[in-house]
Amino acid sequence: MAEIAIDKVDSLKTAELHDLCDAADDAIRAGGGFGWVEPPPRDVMERFWKGVLVVPERVLFVARLDGVVAGSAQLVKPPRNNEAQAHAAQLTTSFVAPWARGHGLARRLTMAVVEEARAVGFQVLNLDVRVTQEAAIALYESLGFRRWGTHPFYALVQGKPLAGHFYCKDLQPAHQPSAQ
Repeated sequence: MAEIAIDKVDSLKTAELHDLCDAADDAIRAGGGFGWVEPPPRDVMERFWKGVLVVPERVLFVARLDGVVAGSAQLVKPPRNNEAQAHAAQLTTSFVAPWARGHGLARRLTMAVVEEARAVGFQVLNLDVRVTQEAAIALYESLGFRRWGTHPFYALVQGKPLAGHFYCKDLQPAHQPSAQ
């Protein structure tokens, strides 16, 4: 049986950074990019992850399969000057490398972000996803995220526009908004 761990991290050892970059490259090549269509050069990817770790509004979670970093997700807190939306955070940069799929890592990563958002007092968690990410869409909907909109020109992939869906999740169980 595979050993699975989801960890909130504030630093990465060199080997972990390399594993995270490899997993991200693999996910991007498989069409599961989080903004990238093609993997960037390794130095760019390394700078990206190092940058995530120094931004106070970002909380990085990594998924490990048998001790190897195989995916990630982030909780992004709103800027301090955004009082009107201070109740809402965002789930972003969520992926699992193709070689590690099928073990429930994406579900566990998502739930870790949901639990962290709830624990630090957020009332709403938002996310957005390309329409081509069918497994992610099914996961988010199974976890109670509600689709509230679709942007027909959300992303441009190989010169063609792709739609994207926008979701929210009420983190307060007593507040269940009506579907409109």
